[in-house]
Amino acid sequence: MLRPTVPADDAALLILARDTGVFRPIEITALEEVLRDYHAHNRALGHQCVTCLDDGRIVGFAYFAPAAMTDRTWYLYWIAVSKQLQARGIGAQMLRHCETAIREAGGRLLLIETSSLPHYDLTRKFYLKHGYQTAALLPDYYADGDDMVVFGKRMR
Repeated sequence: MLRPTVPADDAALLILARDTGVFRPIEITALEEVLRDYHAHNRALGHQCVTCLDDGRIVGFAYFAPAAMTDRTWYLYWIAVSKQLQARGIGAQMLRHCETAIREAGGRLLLIETSSLPHYDLTRKFYLKHGYQTAALLPDYYADGDDMVVFGKRMR
């Protein structure tokens, strides 16, 4: 079940993201700030965050928003599934939800950024499997040897 994220979810979402083993501490700190800003004012600006529940337990979340100064371009900033439940369709369900919501909002393009490091191989394969194309590669963006890979998909 997917529902809008509420402030009471935040602690569990931070733990879930940390426990995936993918995100660095600085990214978890950034997520905490993103969630705080979402509840404070970004939700009113069109940002969306959904929490995925399984038997009442938080098992994933996704955060997406319109990209400023663009014509209906959106970004998927965060998507995470509990490490114990990955590869069971939860991420695909959340991604489809994001795409549907973006289409309903009139979005025309969805962009997703990720790392080129080996432990992101499954993440990159996930996006390719769901019809995303590599739109850009920015060498050494995050750090030397850690490129930014940007995936894109038309929403119309």
